[in-house]
Amino acid sequence: MPDLTFTAIADHAAFEERLKNVPQTNGVYLWKDTNGTLLYVGKSKNLRDRMRSYFGAPRGLNAKTRRMVSQIADFEIIVTQSELEALLLEMNLIKENRPRYNILLKDDKSYPYIKVTINEEWPRIFSTRNVQEDGARYFGPYANASSVRQTLDLLNRLFAFRPSFACGENKFQRHHRMRKPCLYHDLKRCLGPCVPGLVSKAEYRDAIESVCRFLEGKSDQIVRKLREEMEQAAEDLNFERAAYLRDRLRAIEKVLEKQQVLRTVDTDQDVIALAREEGSAVVQVLFIRGGKLIGAEPYTLQGAEDESDGALLASFITQFYNRAPDVPTHLLLADYIEEPKIIESWLAQKGDHKVEIEVPRRGEKRRLIELATQNAQRKLDEMRTQWLNSEQRAVAGLSDLRDRLELTGLPQRIEAYDISNTQGAQSVASMVVFEQGAPKPKSYRRFKIKTVEGANDVASIREVIYRRFKRAADALEGTDEDEQNTERVQDHEEKAAEWATLPDLVLIDGGRGQLNAAYAAMQELGFAHIPVVGGSEGR
Repeated sequence: MPDLTFTAIADHAAFEERLKNVPQTNGVYLWKDTNGTLLYVGKSKNLRDRMRSYFGAPRGLNAKTRRMVSQIADFEIIVTQSELEALLLEMNLIKENRPRYNILLKDDKSYPYIKVTINEEWPRIFSTRNVQEDGARYFGPYANASSVRQTLDLLNRLFAFRPSFACGENKFQRHHRMRKPCLYHDLKRCLGPCVPGLVSKAEYRDAIESVCRFLEGKSDQIVRKLREEMEQAAEDLNFERAAYLRDRLRAIEKVLEKQQVLRTVDTDQDVIALAREEGSAVVQVLFIRGGKLIGAEPYTLQGAEDESDGALLASFITQFYNRAPDVPTHLLLADYIEEPKIIESWLAQKGDHKVEIEVPRRGEKRRLIELATQNAQRKLDEMRTQWLNSEQRAVAGLSDLRDRLELTGLPQRIEAYDISNTQGAQSVASMVVFEQGAPKPKSYRRFKIKTVEGANDVASIREVIYRRFKRAADALEGTDEDEQNTERVQDHEEKAAEWATLPDLVLIDGGRGQLNAAYAAMQELGFAHIPVVGGSEGR
């Protein structure tokens, strides 16, 4: 018998009957709360047994799962024909809904890629966050825009394609009409495709193909071809061309020296390891192509609390390669994952070639895992240091505010209010919230002014402050006023507990009149002890 005591399920008998009717087959299950909000998406080859496992003894569940189970009120199932189909459906549902209790690749929709428009007459190379089926080639995803900028700058110096940061379509057409290249051509940072006769389409496209080969890790082909062209130019007594190719060759070889530091078998593989601390986790990927390390990127995971390393790696792989334009033939992992054969099958289908997942325990492959782990730990340490620095700055700022306003303690929660209107009509008020010195957008509120006619900031402030603290008073007393008194932002109904959270400091945008109006409203409701500041004055 499932134990539904610690859930938000209203009708236990009806819910248990529904569980009995869940088939013992492949599929995806979706847990929902009382509002129908999706809490978690999971898959199983035996839906009934997997779903019933959530309702055993609570002490048998980890803390994260217990919190989720306590909010479960409803569920939905989708039966699939195979485990692979269940995996694909689970990935799509997680990507579309980002449920709060699933392991999520942080900001996965915003990762940048390098796009090469090989389908255009004069191809461009630039950064994009939108991968489309448009005939272009995509490389990535990269962990951040800075990585893309550095890569694009390096590639531009090596291969002199149109610089994306300085050659938009308008500029390209303008120089085409002028028959004169821009400064980047003189700096040898652009071959000058805008001016007829400076570079042939074949030569320019060859440079673009070299960029693609470089990003694929096929640098040996580039070096071999450049050396052949340089030698041919020298034989033809075209010494200027030979010198130009020599300089490009040396620049590329200098870059490749860094890739030669680590060599493994002559194959394409991604090395994936992680570092974690409390609820934070960073996954480091080393990209090895043709036996050479060509790049390394760290990615952050959300919802890592109480999850195994294998679960984190599996979730990362499915989310990361669901967006990645290409899949290598080998994945080296720091730990074993569940259902590796199913994931291998999906990766093979996506990459159109066989993919092997391996957990090396010795040799050079293991050293690569250790290197990836060290890089992940370094990134995690950087994140913690940044957080500590941010926290320290917040404490310093709050301490200074406390001293200047002569407060009794640090203002951990600050609420600020402002009135605005459109040509004296349609007045609204905004409340912004800071907690521990940082903005808290989820607590921002917008109020429509209801009782004040025209542009009267003093009366409007009084109304808004009265409504805000009246709601706090009702929540603290446990009463429930008519829903009309509950303010909404972005159509979300606010809970009484949120209104009951009182500020340590109230900021009013205005002078003495607005300040006195706000203080009067707070005094009437019994909140005169909360400091209020307006303009250069305070109470």
